[in-house]
Amino acid sequence: MLAIINAHLIMPDHLIPEGILLVEDGRIKDFGEMRLMSVPEGAEVLDAGGAFLGPGLIDIHTHSGGSAWFYEEPGAAARHHLAHGTTSVLPTLYFNLTLQQLLDGVDVVRQAAGTKEGANIRGIYMEGPYLNPKYGADRENNPWKGDIDSKDYQPLIDRATDFIRVWCLAPERPGVLDFVDDVLKKDPNMIFSVAHSEASPDQINAVENLRLATHHTNATGDLVKYPEVRGVCVDETVNYRDDIYAELICDSRGIHVDPYMLRLVLKIKGKSRVILVSDACVFDGPIPPGYDGVTDINFDHAGEIAGSKLTLDRACRNMMVHTGASLVDVFRYASLNPADMLGWKDRGRIKRGAVADLVLTDHWMNISKVLLAGVPQD
Repeated sequence: MLAIINAHLIMPDHLIPEGILLVEDGRIKDFGEMRLMSVPEGAEVLDAGGAFLGPGLIDIHTHSGGSAWFYEEPGAAARHHLAHGTTSVLPTLYFNLTLQQLLDGVDVVRQAAGTKEGANIRGIYMEGPYLNPKYGADRENNPWKGDIDSKDYQPLIDRATDFIRVWCLAPERPGVLDFVDDVLKKDPNMIFSVAHSEASPDQINAVENLRLATHHTNATGDLVKYPEVRGVCVDETVNYRDDIYAELICDSRGIHVDPYMLRLVLKIKGKSRVILVSDACVFDGPIPPGYDGVTDINFDHAGEIAGSKLTLDRACRNMMVHTGASLVDVFRYASLNPADMLGWKDRGRIKRGAVADLVLTDHWMNISKVLLAGVPQD
């Protein structure tokens, strides 16, 4: 048994100061205030020294870690995120890959998930293939612009559906509902996300199990109903529907999402429907004029914004700066909410019986130690 002492425990909506947490067989056995509990005889003791102890971070949307693409070097990418407190990660495959590249990428990531290096990999986030070709980074390199045909996508459904946790799509693509039906035949519980889209509310509402908005307010269009009158499109629909979670990329300069927009989305969606993601990529395009000094976002070969260089600990810190969020809040956005969205009831929270994926941090989300199933990581 492991006893973590002298830690301030981060709960979903409050703190337990000067706490203790017990781990047995990789799960949380008990926790509480040190004055009310004692260290079991023979337990190994980890003294947190007054640090905050929270659930491991969960990044549902990231293409890379450090300088490694997940579909090429999944172990290296996964370890990079783990070192920054991400104990569960969904490697993301993008629409710029061909069918064979997607199939190969799924196999590579799946194999890595069973290794020590990839121990925090828990499935795939499929950003494509059927998105709106007008939106997103590297959009000139899109082999999926043509008609949606089952002979093109069925091999991917057959090979990967059991390992995919979220499937992104643009609801306005002709034929996309047939694709949705075929995915649901394989997995009736698949979660769909609206992404790279200019869909109307009716088109979004027609997609069964649509519970997520990919990088909310990024790479979405705007419908103009009348000249010089703003229509209702993806962002408005996501804000309106209480059941849709909104992903946010929170970089240090507020470039992906302006700080005022971050605060507005929080006001509309509430704390329980916001999910922080890194959307990390390894594009190496030129930095365009006006972005000098930007260090945590990427640009594609055309000089357009192409994901980030973030990890979730940095995204949490940025969210605190831009919105005044508390430490409890950002753990909700980066751990509890993604776990709830995915239906993971034994991760993303400190509770008895939950997997002991844990992080020790200071009040600014500087991670000092990571535990995976109760085992401290190097």
